[in-house]
Amino acid sequence: MSAVAGTKEAHEGEGEGEGRGTEERSAGESVVQAGGQVVEQAAGQAAEQVTGLPGGQSARKPSGQAAGEPEGGPGAGPSPLRLLLSRVRPHRGVLVRAGLLSLAGSGAGLAMPLMAKHAVDAFAADRSPAGPLVALTALVLVGACLSAYGRYLMSRTGEGVVLRARDRLVGRIMRLKVPAVDRLTPGDLQSRVTSDTTLLRTVLSSGLVESFNSVLMLLGTIGFMAYMDLTLLGVTLVVIVGIGAVTSLLMPRIQRAQLRAQESVGAMGAALDRVLQAFRTVKASGAEERETAAVAAAARHAHDRGVSVARWSSVSDVTMAMSIQLAFLAVLGVGGARVASGSLEISSLIAFLLYLFYLMGPIGGLVEGWTGLQSGLAAVRRIDEVESLPGEPAAEPGAVRQEIPATPLGVTFRDVTFGYGDERAPAHKGVTFDVPTGGLVALVGPSGAGKSTVFSLLERFYDHDSGTITVDGRDIRDWPLAELRGSLAYVEQDAPVLAGTLRENLVFAAPDAEERALTEAVSRTRLDTLVDRLPEGLDTAVGHRGVTLSGGERQRIAIARALLRRPRLLLLDEVTSQLDAVNEQALRDVILELAEQTTVLVIAHRLSTVRHADRIVVLEDGRVRTAGTHEELIAGDDLYRELATTQLAADAR
Repeated sequence: MSAVAGTKEAHEGEGEGEGRGTEERSAGESVVQAGGQVVEQAAGQAAEQVTGLPGGQSARKPSGQAAGEPEGGPGAGPSPLRLLLSRVRPHRGVLVRAGLLSLAGSGAGLAMPLMAKHAVDAFAADRSPAGPLVALTALVLVGACLSAYGRYLMSRTGEGVVLRARDRLVGRIMRLKVPAVDRLTPGDLQSRVTSDTTLLRTVLSSGLVESFNSVLMLLGTIGFMAYMDLTLLGVTLVVIVGIGAVTSLLMPRIQRAQLRAQESVGAMGAALDRVLQAFRTVKASGAEERETAAVAAAARHAHDRGVSVARWSSVSDVTMAMSIQLAFLAVLGVGGARVASGSLEISSLIAFLLYLFYLMGPIGGLVEGWTGLQSGLAAVRRIDEVESLPGEPAAEPGAVRQEIPATPLGVTFRDVTFGYGDERAPAHKGVTFDVPTGGLVALVGPSGAGKSTVFSLLERFYDHDSGTITVDGRDIRDWPLAELRGSLAYVEQDAPVLAGTLRENLVFAAPDAEERALTEAVSRTRLDTLVDRLPEGLDTAVGHRGVTLSGGERQRIAIARALLRRPRLLLLDEVTSQLDAVNEQALRDVILELAEQTTVLVIAHRLSTVRHADRIVVLEDGRVRTAGTHEELIAGDDLYRELATTQLAADAR
């Protein structure tokens, strides 16, 4: 059973919204309660908010997991480190070259203290220091060039890893099942696609490659120090290893803090997205201050989490820097005594001290790399949570482009049950009805009866729990998704319009539509006046979510989009609710014309839309109450008669 977890009640509430995305309600509701009270708890439990699971558990086992999906959990699947390495593996050749170049550049610097020793010896012996100084200069230039090119290769490869991760994650999001998306918030998804993927670049450069190079440089530096004086090396290692052991205890804290910080950024994005999705409602309700306080609370929580990361990272950095300083003092004391006793040359002590300070680079690189690795592992974990959610099968190459027969489709529901998986009663409790091939069939009933759920099941946004649904005589689960949806056109009640031009919205479901078909669809839906009024006609931008259009215009655009698809089954969900009488009459004539060419299944409240249907199915409390023509139901069914005289005939009054 597919289920929707973490959404409010009323998938089947006011305005027949059952089964549709609850975008405005789900985006950040846990951040603000009614009355504008800020719920800090929501920000503090960011993992629960953004994954829909208590305690920030992995999203591998969502409550809305479809039957047949492999189960998982916090301990299931590969570790974050293995996931990170799998993303780096395709670029390992370039990374090896970049690492070797950086290593060569840093290795050139290893010889500098030794050259400095020879220069000091030359001065002491009253010889010319030109040779050592020229060698020092050459080492500096060669090392800088090699390091610069190596870093460029690493940065370029990091951008490639980020691009690959974003392409893969966006592709996965597009293929997620509707129940999985219902549990997440748009703001958090955007954070995972943008912020979390960016961290992969950081961990690639400063986490993996730099850490590996730092280890080699550390070993090389220790080798040169051993060559200079074993006693001083022993003093150095005792100090550094002791403090390093203390620093290693901080790393788990840094990882936990980094994960919480990234989750809190996602929660803040969800809170802001909630406001932007209902911007006009917020202003009309005078709720700007309350919503500002809510987003500010989420921002403060993200700030606190970020400060926590900074605190532990600073402690780690300062501790390792202090180890070098303490080692310097110890070496200076012991080495000075040995120079005074004549057992160590002054030039050797100077070279050793230079190597000691040279240790700061690889040790700092290790600390920075480890910290960056924690950030990357947290990011990979959050990315993998989305990629592990239940998804729809990818369409086979060319499946969407197949020529679809123009014959209408018939639909049969037999004893169908379905529930959204939360505490509400099932949406369908043994629904049985037939939609014959061709003609107009209407679904009516009170709010919450299960009408829009019929459309969601036909589009396979959700899979029914039991019973049988057949389309054109085939079980709906035997249809390839691309072929099934390519045969249907669905006009939602809220008639979504995407940012872009009017033309792009009209041909959204049929990108290959000819200009003649586009002109015909515009004319049939009475959009001519709108096109003439717009400054650039069909190529005029309509704004975010069609903000420049009226509700009726958005509905007509959605209908024209469906007409261009030339569907075998047309699903219309209350498509005349925002139209004036003239446009409603014109659209009703179009629907009746379409019913002569294809199968039309319509959800309607208005009597004018319903009375001309060939068959009317009355739903109540998740069951089919009765079916028949308008005249038969008026005469024989009390509920339909009540709907006809009240809800359906409201406009007539």
